Amino acid sequence: MRLRGTDNTAQARGNEAVAQQDSFFSLDGPLDLAPADGQCRAANFAGLAHIARQMGRDARGIVERHGMEARVLTDPESLVAPQQVADTFEYCSSLFDDPLFGLHIATIQDPEVFGCVTALCRSAPTFRAGVRCLINYLPVVHAPDCEVVLIEGRDTAELTWLVNTDIGLNDQANYQAAMLNVKLLQAMGGPGFKPSWVSLSADTRPADVPELEKVLGCRVTDHSPRNSVAFPVHALDQPVPSANRLLFRLLGGYLERVKAAHSQSVVDRVESYIRGSLASGNCTIDRCADKLGMSVRTLQAKLSGEGARFSELVENQRETIAKAHLGQRQLTLDEIADRLGYGEQTSFGRAFKRWTGMTPQQYRASC
Repeated sequence: MRLRGTDNTAQARGNEAVAQQDSFFSLDGPLDLAPADGQCRAANFAGLAHIARQMGRDARGIVERHGMEARVLTDPESLVAPQQVADTFEYCSSLFDDPLFGLHIATIQDPEVFGCVTALCRSAPTFRAGVRCLINYLPVVHAPDCEVVLIEGRDTAELTWLVNTDIGLNDQANYQAAMLNVKLLQAMGGPGFKPSWVSLSADTRPADVPELEKVLGCRVTDHSPRNSVAFPVHALDQPVPSANRLLFRLLGGYLERVKAAHSQSVVDRVESYIRGSLASGNCTIDRCADKLGMSVRTLQAKLSGEGARFSELVENQRETIAKAHLGQRQLTLDEIADRLGYGEQTSFGRAFKRWTGMTPQQYRASC
């Protein structure tokens, strides 16, 4: 009896050891509560208390005025609404008489405001892989309503960002995002990285543009159809100085599991793919399906279930982007055609007339 008991105990211990080997490193679930739609981490407020003290103001009263508890000033993992961040920053800009408040608070912050995705980006093997991590996981760990897109042109790439909800005036939040994005790109690109230009949708006073350009280190264009940081496209293939394969695999695997629980609709994910790949000239349903990790047939079925077709989504995105560029008058028709993935301007012209009944020239003249 004792011998059989000993054998059974040994077998149990052996089975336990095998189980531990099969799951060398595992978690029962996410280590922290991820923000849901309509939420973001309070890390954007890092440094606000310090600035308020310097200005003789009470940061606690500032955040409470906008419906938040004082703990958001010290707990970056607290969850707030993007609207509260935007409104608080605009209020601070007025209260402190600082038209570039968002830029100034970002100068005393670091990219860790974005959460653990920053560590993942810095551990990536290449600049491109780091940018892809930011695109994939910033909405997961920091702000689900925030969308980041990489647009690759022939010579220049652009990292663009937007908030997929109407939060009204948010110029200060965009100044902050521009500074933090430049800092993160510099961390991934190394000492030689320099942005080519920054585009902002903000209504910036002409007198403030020189300071923006000095701090960001490049030319700045305001009243732009999108917010973006541009840089030489060849930078995407450069290695990241702080690359760490172990950290990249561990943290990347963890965030991928967290992401699986916070999926957007298929249409939203396809539209994000389209916006990021139009300029490459290779915006196809096959590539899209591959990016989303499913077969073309499965993707078509999922889109159909949401009342959409891939070709229609492509056309809709092209029309929206074309109208924005034509209205801003900053790009030539050839450049717009290239951004939309057309091989020549005539193809773009025919498509635009099909969408609107006008030629691109007529539409631009009417704006």
